[in-house]
Amino acid sequence: MVTMADVARQARVSVSTVSHVINGTRFVKEETRKLVLAAIKDSGYTHNTIAKSLVSGSTQTIGLAISAITNVYFADIVSAIEVEVSRAGYTLLLADTHDDPAKELHVVEALHQRRVDGVLLAPATGPDGDALRYLGDLGVPAVLVDRCASGAFDQVGTENIEATARLTAHLAEQGHRRIAMISGRTGLSTSDERVHGYRTGLERSGLARDDQLVTTGGSNAEEAERAVRGLLDLDDPPTALVVANNHMTIGAMRTLGQLGVRVPEDVALVAFDDFEWAAHFRPRLTTMAQPIQEIGAQAVQLLLARIGDPRRPAQTVRLGPRFMHRESCGCTQGAGQASPAQRGRA
Repeated sequence: MVTMADVARQARVSVSTVSHVINGTRFVKEETRKLVLAAIKDSGYTHNTIAKSLVSGSTQTIGLAISAITNVYFADIVSAIEVEVSRAGYTLLLADTHDDPAKELHVVEALHQRRVDGVLLAPATGPDGDALRYLGDLGVPAVLVDRCASGAFDQVGTENIEATARLTAHLAEQGHRRIAMISGRTGLSTSDERVHGYRTGLERSGLARDDQLVTTGGSNAEEAERAVRGLLDLDDPPTALVVANNHMTIGAMRTLGQLGVRVPEDVALVAFDDFEWAAHFRPRLTTMAQPIQEIGAQAVQLLLARIGDPRRPAQTVRLGPRFMHRESCGCTQGAGQASPAQRGRA
């Protein structure tokens, strides 16, 4: 391995001069600096950032533990976070949790062992999950992303309850009385909040609650397909669906098409999460679009603030989604319009 001393010998300068060039800790004449840089390039020297971190206490890296491969929404979140992390002069280390609690704990431990300065996490569990306990017990600077599972941590996500209530009430305004909900995976904070919002929308619309009309789609397309078939097999099937994420929406639409059920003529549909193809379905999908870029930026900013001041009070940030009014809800008045996002803090 090429050392700093090797570079110094090749450039015919002192080791301290090489160190000052690499770290920018003291002015070095331009001619000398060029000699050092040329020696670094010729020798293939790589600066030992881990050794530097032992001195500075910072690796300038941030760990992100998220289910990035299986969810397009989270892939977009990763992109937004990476932009903000780079802007702040940090490097992002990404680990996929696959939304599995055991895997989640493993990757959080691995990121911490690699001396990341802080962790961004989309938790796969509630407030008592092992990964959250690990972060809390060891005092690792952390921010929860999308899933606001514990007020003990800084966290940023979308406002889910009022947004889902609006989607539900919108269907009721079109005359629907049998409105079903395909919820996300059981145990996720976003799933619980969106079911709460659905029930709030029913209550505000004067509709009775029927637990047969609430079923889980497991946050994926395959389980959502089975959920749709189960709902349509009811003695009194729904005439409208509220679907709680993008993957399940794709599964629901696929199954409705296979069964010859027309949207919105036979069954109306609205969904949480806007995505690239939502405006290209036939019919175009009425959705709640989450502010992905803002979520990513806010998460990084909260984490940097936490790294800078570990004693600051925990903060929860809720960002308002955008109502994308298209045709799958069954109405054309106002379709194609989007209401402005509202920001809220709790």
